[in-house]
Amino acid sequence: METNLLDWILLDKNKIYWSYLSSNPNAIHLLEANPAKIYWSYLSSNPNAIHLLEDKPYKIEWAYLSSNPNAIHLLENNPNKIYWVNLSSNPNAIHLLEANPDKIDWSNLSENPKAIHLLEANPDKIDWSNLSQNPNAIHLLENNLDKINWYNLSSNPNAIHLLENNPDKISWSKLSKNPNAIHLLENNLDKINWFYLSPNPNAIHLLEANQKKISWTGLSLNTSIFRFEHYILK
Repeated sequence: METNLLDWILLDKNKIYWSYLSSNPNAIHLLEANPAKIYWSYLSSNPNAIHLLEDKPYKIEWAYLSSNPNAIHLLENNPNKIYWVNLSSNPNAIHLLEANPDKIDWSNLSENPKAIHLLEANPDKIDWSNLSQNPNAIHLLENNLDKINWYNLSSNPNAIHLLENNPDKISWSKLSKNPNAIHLLENNLDKINWFYLSPNPNAIHLLEANQKKISWTGLSLNTSIFRFEHYILK
């Protein structure tokens, strides 16, 4: 399978921000073909770039790598380089966090989708603002409506029913990032924040239809800017 930029994006390829593209999981082939344009700090957070990082470990930015869900083996082999604040949001690092509870950053842990059991066991340490972004925390948020941060909840892909029931509390900027809110955005085009919509992978049709409103920094992060072509070997 080969990936290519969509035709309409290819026409403006010089507008792409390579720094942000470096963190785009679907951009690996472009990054491999343009190594001089790689921004290694952002690449260190790219879950599909592990082979590139392993090939040049001296270029790894460990703070960014600590949030990379596919870099656990590198972090386990270099525990002194772990940045625990970022690791606390890493969904594949739960075993490391459980083994080092004194190093947990509870604010970042509150947005970790695999840390619900730790948060439920330590409700006094929950950061409710960050929890409002956690897609696996809906049951906690539904039981604590007064603690919800509605600005952050607006970007939560599993909170659409709460947002639809409380339209006056929606942050349209944050909602523009929400991949499950396309139907709401399509019906409220005047409320869209195009900067936040630009990295939304489910909004590519809206972006194509409104190219003058695109933020190319955000679009460079969008995993849907590529066309996937399948080739059958004969």
